[in-house]
Amino acid sequence: MPKIVDHDKQRLLVAEAAWRVIRRDGMEHTSVRNIAKEANLSTGSMRHYFSTQSDLLLYAMNLVSERVTHRYHQMSLTGSPLEDMKKILLELLPNTDEKFAEMEVWFAFTVKSKTDPALKSLADNVYNELRRMVTYVITHLMELGLTNPDLNVELEIERLYALVDGLGIHAILRPESMNAKVMDDVLTLHLASLCGSQEP
Repeated sequence: MPKIVDHDKQRLLVAEAAWRVIRRDGMEHTSVRNIAKEANLSTGSMRHYFSTQSDLLLYAMNLVSERVTHRYHQMSLTGSPLEDMKKILLELLPNTDEKFAEMEVWFAFTVKSKTDPALKSLADNVYNELRRMVTYVITHLMELGLTNPDLNVELEIERLYALVDGLGIHAILRPESMNAKVMDDVLTLHLASLCGSQEP
């Protein structure tokens, strides 16, 4: 009886193998041959799951986005408004081993997307989604009447957007100094400043 292969599961395993190659060896080593070797597959069998290298990288890149989105939708927001908004922002940052790995891979994809049109569209969509989440945080606090009355909405959205993105980059580049506690403390202070208070 022929062996039944779960193609969705196999595609996931291949994508995770691509992540490991990227994290260990860098994006320049994400050849079909290297990823196939990492996934314990022949290069020929890889074609059953991904027709091109771009298809594989697009799937692996999208997997990062899907995991972040899934966790976001599973969040339980039961604290104070500022605590809940900080929780949303922290979900976007590499404050666990799992999210560190995802963001490390994501930044490698982002660099690759500058020269690969197939990846650029997805990268743009994800960054637009990040901005939408940041916009939600600012506008939600405004609607609750918690922000300073003279708040410049557009500038504060851009400032928080840049802050979150910058924290993520620093956490990947300098994890020994930009750790989970520092990221939490920075967001606590920033959100408090938006609302003219010292505590979230």
